[in-house]
Formats: sequence, structure tokens, C-alpha cells
Amino acid sequence: MMRMEPVDLDGFTATAIEVKLPKTTLLVVTTDKGYIMCGALDVGLLNERLQDRHIIAARATGVRTIEQLLEAPLDMVTLEAERLGIVPGMRGRDAVLKMR
Repeated sequence: MMRMEPVDLDGFTATAIEVKLPKTTLLVVTTDKGYIMCGALDVGLLNERLQDRHIIAARATGVRTIEQLLEAPLDMVTLEAERLGIVPGMRGRDAVLKMR
């Protein structure tokens, strides 16, 4: 099952996506510029093999809901995300607001 809905962050609307898969759930909050995602995101791949795409993304692990993803500290960010001021340890919510 997949669920997609708007999420309001201090007057800015992002899109939350939840995909239920066997034994796991993928969680994403996205904007037109970039996204944050659960631990399934391979930041190393984005930074190394897909660096020419300049992807703005970040990952938080150990989260099971969109709300947790927004409140959790990020553990990895892409190089492009760092250029926007998004850093490991930042809350997901704050990173998404930098992606508006």
C-alpha cells in the first residue's frame, strides 16, 4: 500500500510518501528541490555514482513514521544538501524547510 499526502511545515507544504513493503516501510518527505528519507536511502551512491545529478537528499535511520522522520536527527546528507546548509544532526523538519 502507498499513501501520499501534504504535510504542513510552518506554512510550507511538502509531500509525505509512505510505501508499505514486506517487512519494511519506505518513508519520504519531498519538495521540488530535494527530499529526506528513511534508512533505505543510499547517500553514498548519490554522492559517488550519481554526483553529476546534484541530488539534494538526507537520511534518518530508526524511524517508522513520517512524524518520526521529521523529528529525527539526520545521520547522512548528500554533498548538495551540505551546500544548502543541511548537516548531519539537523532535524528532518529543518532540512526540509531549507529545501523549499
